[in-house]
Amino acid sequence: MKSADIRPSAADRHVVEGQMTLTVRIIGLGIAAMIVLAIVLGSWRGLVSPLPTREALIVGLTTAEVIFAAALVLLGSIVEGFGYGLSLGTRWPYTRNIVVLMLRGDPEAAHRVLATAVGLTALILAMLHPDYSTLVGLGLIVLTALFGMGTLYVLAGRAPAFVHGTHGLLAYLVFINYLVALVLPAAHLGSYLDSMIPLHAVLFAIFMGGMVTGQRGFGKPIEPFLRPRRASQWIFVVHGIAALLVLGTLGWLSAAFPVAFGLALLQAAVGFFLFHAVNSKPKSPGTLVAFHQLMALLITTAIVLQWRWW
Repeated sequence: MKSADIRPSAADRHVVEGQMTLTVRIIGLGIAAMIVLAIVLGSWRGLVSPLPTREALIVGLTTAEVIFAAALVLLGSIVEGFGYGLSLGTRWPYTRNIVVLMLRGDPEAAHRVLATAVGLTALILAMLHPDYSTLVGLGLIVLTALFGMGTLYVLAGRAPAFVHGTHGLLAYLVFINYLVALVLPAAHLGSYLDSMIPLHAVLFAIFMGGMVTGQRGFGKPIEPFLRPRRASQWIFVVHGIAALLVLGTLGWLSAAFPVAFGLALLQAAVGFFLFHAVNSKPKSPGTLVAFHQLMALLITTAIVLQWRWW
């Protein structure tokens, strides 16, 4: 056999095994339960809806898509939090044994399989009801997938952090698009975002959070600092300013968004502890990454649904 025949591919050279722990398995089972809930709840809403069969199916699929999109974000946080970002190298979108890897518990493999389910659901919705929300949702998912491929090259040090930040922003826009389509069918994502001022600050903070992850690279700390000296530290400072904008905006509008403001205060504390976790265990900062993303999803949902304590 020639030496070239056993030389690893460019994708394989970047493979880095993640940390499989009991915590990863427990969180993974929780997300699997979310996916089952999406299927059950979507089916139930479709069956009990008084609408004609086609419209009832659209409602059911949209309900499932909202939960699928949220679960996909959380799976991405497990990938980041436990060092699985390069568990498949830069090979994208699949490997030959991706389903086997998913069943063995690899969060990155599960992330890609669920992303496929999100895309197929969006395609079915666009075929059943080709309106603004379904077509925009499908387009956003395609863009999210392409930038998702780019995040692998960011982690491998071959693409800029902007790609990682944009991927996170697009993933949340997918979630918001289908959530708005579900609860405010007459609204269009563009006009809705234009009028919903608190989401501007939240989405900016989400984008900068992705930039922080992308700029520090795979398994590298930001390191504590008083005065920023490196690009990763400057970007973290901007992310902190974005978090303050979220607090300031939601605080100013707390009468309209009281739950979102309370969650944002808690999120600020989580971010502080996550910074220390990233510096102490840069390759696998752990469950705080997933909790940080869960809080961001809850804040976003609380704004869209305008949750109140009373």
